[in-house]
Amino acid sequence: MSNPNLPVELLVKSKKRVADHGEVFTPKWMVDSMLDLVKDESERIESRFLEPACGSGNFLIPVLRRKLRTVQDRFGKSAFEQQQYGLLSLMCIYGIELLGDNAAECRQNLLEEFSAFLKLDCQDPAHKAARVVVEVNIVEGDALTLKRTDGDAIHFSEWAYLGKGKFQRRDFKYDELIQMSSFGEGTLFEAFEPDEIFQPIETYPQMNIQELATAFYTNRSN
Repeated sequence: MSNPNLPVELLVKSKKRVADHGEVFTPKWMVDSMLDLVKDESERIESRFLEPACGSGNFLIPVLRRKLRTVQDRFGKSAFEQQQYGLLSLMCIYGIELLGDNAAECRQNLLEEFSAFLKLDCQDPAHKAARVVVEVNIVEGDALTLKRTDGDAIHFSEWAYLGKGKFQRRDFKYDELIQMSSFGEGTLFEAFEPDEIFQPIETYPQMNIQELATAFYTNRSN
């Protein structure tokens, strides 16, 4: 376990960033203790985690590691299933970060963790698909204003694994997603299913890993 008395100066990049943005990184021992409070969910492949001030991934990287351990335990004998469920683990991790360098570092850290697990090089389709996922899931923006740094509204992608190597992506507005706590048992809308109220702003064709990587890289180059 990391030393709980770790000097504060080791948990900041600069005093100016602390003053300007309140940027302080949570030490590993504290992250592990907090995740242990939701141990089952932190290890469940399909559970979705959103860190609204994700920094370089202090919380998200350990969550991914826990999920990938579950993938290894369940699907370690099948390289195909390892890859599919490993990618699903990554797809279920989201972050918002105000500072661009932190967001870029978080994406890279997640990508490296995923690629190391599957022993991928940068030319592997699964690596390219994973890069698409982290670029979509880790948003540079402000969780308080619900806006990206470019001024557009934040939206997130719901990724689902349909089986047999096929994934489905649906995009939703973040400001609508956070209203979901107002629905359900004991509310005015308890008779409704979420899908009856919250509609995606875009639904993409089902894709396998190769198609996901190729389609989105083609779109980005246009």
